[in-house]
Amino acid sequence: MRRPLRAGLTIALVSEHASPLAALGGEDAGGQNVHVAQLAGELADRGHAVTVYTRRDSASLPATVRLRPGVAVRHVPAGPAEPVPKDRLLPFMARFGAVLEREWARNPPDVVHSHFWMSGVATLQAARPLGIPFVHTFHALGAVKRRHQGPADTSPADRVTWERYVGLSCDRTVATCRDEVEELMALGLPPERVGIVPCGVDPALFTPDGPAAPRGPLPHRLLQLGRLVPRKGAEVSLAALAALPDAELVIAGGPRAGCLDADPDVRRLREAARSLGVADRVRFAGGLARTDVPPLLRSADLVLCPADYEPFGIVPLEAMACGVPVVASAVGGQRDTVADPGTGRLVPPGDPVALAEAAGSLLASPAERAACGAAGRRRVLTRFRWAAVAAATEEVYREVSSRHPAPVSGA
Repeated sequence: MRRPLRAGLTIALVSEHASPLAALGGEDAGGQNVHVAQLAGELADRGHAVTVYTRRDSASLPATVRLRPGVAVRHVPAGPAEPVPKDRLLPFMARFGAVLEREWARNPPDVVHSHFWMSGVATLQAARPLGIPFVHTFHALGAVKRRHQGPADTSPADRVTWERYVGLSCDRTVATCRDEVEELMALGLPPERVGIVPCGVDPALFTPDGPAAPRGPLPHRLLQLGRLVPRKGAEVSLAALAALPDAELVIAGGPRAGCLDADPDVRRLREAARSLGVADRVRFAGGLARTDVPPLLRSADLVLCPADYEPFGIVPLEAMACGVPVVASAVGGQRDTVADPGTGRLVPPGDPVALAEAAGSLLASPAERAACGAAGRRRVLTRFRWAAVAAATEEVYREVSSRHPAPVSGA
């Protein structure tokens, strides 16, 4: 029999390494954590019951945490109860999938939405035998990572093979931007099985109105926000800063402020700043609580997003929602979010000269910065609200659910 459509669905979101409870800016904590947390909350607001399944990475974590009304986070025992880099998690996905299968056999959700390729591996093991509708979002693709990182890519050797298998086995792949659709077609996925739903931003939290973090004595502030891994391009921002003598650069991300000295990425960037002669104009803010991000964004004249590649990139949306212009590399999802010249500038990746020229031009024109900031806010409100993202995602769930037979609970 066909699965009946109900007003409120029971939805399982699987996010094996990116917990919605994690602090942002850590080694494996970034845009996916935000995406899963925000999507879960918006779906709950639309009347659905959401459970997020993520790997238990601390012995002190309870089995279940109530994130907010309508959203529970289940900590799945798979591998050691300690942090493990995500590129080393594949051996634990069979155990992760077995836990899911056992739980869903007793109480199947109406639909499962896995996030990141290893979540898809675990979800396949559980959802397919039980006949549960299965939607997948990659967030990042192994072929793209391998292309840009080459020998430095630490992904498992069979990542791309698994990604192709997940994409061909799930009911629908939800890409986040046009660039990802092209990559999925190259992977061999049929176009009729792929749709686009962008990432989003909360315009009530990220707003031009509200307190701003204190600034330094220099006339201008540049901000780079996110993980400190090399592909995010902080070295490019540091090199650009050398050509912008009236600006300071705040780099937010990584461990909490009290733990920065021991962090290898911070040490790497501090050494780069010293070699470029800009160390006195660089401040490391560390990893931030979610509520601390908007005041820091509002304190900046420009937000820099110079990643080598970016599967989507939520930071540009957060900056635009706060009315701050963005100078970003023209890669991945940033080509969809940043409108050049309306909301900021797009520059070639890995080009500090182009980054400095674009930033310097905007810093020299307060009126143009204000116009870009206002246009960015309007663009967010019309295209990238989380409420709209959740509504579009819900339509995908209902479409795949309507084509599935209802599973038998208690198997």
